Amino acid sequence: MINYFAQRLGQALIVIFVVAVLAFLMFRFLGDPIVAILGANSTGLQRDALRRELGLDAPLLFQFADYLWQMLRGNFGLSYRLGQPVGQVLLERAPATIELAMSGMLLSLAVGIPAGIYTALHRRRISSQLTLGLSLVGISMPSFFMGILLIFVFSVRLGWLPSFGRGETVSIGWWSTGLLTISGLKALVMPAITISVFQIAMIMRLVRAEMLEVMRMDYIRFARARGLSSRAVHLRHALGNTLVPVITITGLQLGSVIAFAVITEQVFQWPGLGLLFLQSVAAADVPVIAAYLVLIALVFVVINLIVDLLYYVIDPRLQSLITNGSRA
Repeated sequence: MINYFAQRLGQALIVIFVVAVLAFLMFRFLGDPIVAILGANSTGLQRDALRRELGLDAPLLFQFADYLWQMLRGNFGLSYRLGQPVGQVLLERAPATIELAMSGMLLSLAVGIPAGIYTALHRRRISSQLTLGLSLVGISMPSFFMGILLIFVFSVRLGWLPSFGRGETVSIGWWSTGLLTISGLKALVMPAITISVFQIAMIMRLVRAEMLEVMRMDYIRFARARGLSSRAVHLRHALGNTLVPVITITGLQLGSVIAFAVITEQVFQWPGLGLLFLQSVAAADVPVIAAYLVLIALVFVVINLIVDLLYYVIDPRLQSLITNGSRA
C-alpha cells in the first residue's frame, strides 16, 4: 500500500512540475508583464526599475526557482486587470465553481445510477428504450445549447428562474455560498442541470454496460441457485462490483467539470473560476491564466490520487495484483 501510494504521489509531483514549467513560460512568451503593469506610456527608466524590483533581470533559472518558491507559498503575483493578488481572486471565485461542480455531479449520480440499473434490468421495456434514446440526446447536445434552451423556457417563457448570476450569497468565513438562500438555490438550478446532462447520460450508460456484464458472471448464477431473491442478487452482489469503475469515472469527471465549466459559467454569467479565466484571456491577464492552469492541474492530480486509493481499497483484485508485483 505504501509503495503504491508513493508511486502515485511521485507521478503527481511530476505532473505538477511540468505544469509549473508551462505556467512560467507563459510569463516569458505572452507579452511583457512590465508593459502590462505600467502601461504603454511608461518610460524606459520606469520599466527598468520595476524589472529590477520584480527580479526579472535575473537569469532565467533563478527566475524559475523564485517562481516555484512563490507558487508553493500561494503567491501568484498581481492580476494585471484587477490589480489584486491572484490568490485572493481565486479564493473569491472558487466557492462558486466548487458548489456548481458538486451540485452537478451529485445530480448526475442521483439520476444516472438508478437509470443505468433500471435500463440494465429491464432491457426490453419501452421505458428503457426511451431512456437510452434520451441519453444519446444528452451526450450529443452541446452544453451551451442546453443552457440557452433552459434560459428560454424557464426564464424567458415561464419566469420561474433567474437567467444569470449567483443570486444572494451568505459568507461563512472566506467561503461565500448561495446554498443557504432561496435566490441562490434558484440561480443554481439551471447551471447545475446544464452541467449534469452529459454526466447523467455517460454514467447511466456506463452503469448499464457494467451491470449487464456483471449479471453474466458465475457468482451471480450461483447466488440465484442458492435461492436468493432478485433484489438481494441485484443490490448486494451485482451493484457493488458495478460501481467500481463508476467511482473512477466520477472522480475523473469531477475534475473535468471543475476545469471545463467555462462554457456554462459564461452562458449563465456564473461568477466562478471559468468566467474569471475567460475574462483573463480576453484581457491577456497572464498571472491569472497561469495560476488557473496550475490550480486545475492540482485539482486533477489530487482527485486522481484519491480515486486510485479508493480503487485500491474497493477492488481486492488490484490489491492482490500490486502485492504479487511487489513480491516479484
